[in-house]
Amino acid sequence: MPSFGRKSLAHLGTCHVDAQVIMAMVIKEFDCTILEGHRSHELQEQFFRDKLTTKRGGQSLHNRRPSMAWHAMPWFATKPHVDWKHRESMQHLAGYIRGTAAHLLQVGLISHAVRWGGDWDRDFDVREEQWDDFAHYELRQP
Repeated sequence: MPSFGRKSLAHLGTCHVDAQVIMAMVIKEFDCTILEGHRSHELQEQFFRDKLTTKRGGQSLHNRRPSMAWHAMPWFATKPHVDWKHRESMQHLAGYIRGTAAHLLQVGLISHAVRWGGDWDRDFDVREEQWDDFAHYELRQP
């Protein structure tokens, strides 16, 4: 059974408990890594300047404590362990995370829904999105 490494657990530990519950269920069946949870105001501003995000410091759900957003990627046993070009695997992980979160919300184990950075409007059509952030997940009110 897959499990999170030390860095993933540290990143996940900066996130809201609902994200922790979701990802604890996901990792049991889907090998993945947590690349980021909380993001400092300064790092958010740097990412904004570098055009890696559309949000300024303080505007991102990553900037909250606990973080309401995290980045997760599929983890491959072969190198590279994380492959940013493998969009199909990122979409597969997104379906798994979203399905797990929907179930946990339905049975009352979490209080937030999940929005994914590949389907911002949550209509399950990833073709019309103007800004793709396939590693990004965030907690939203249902």
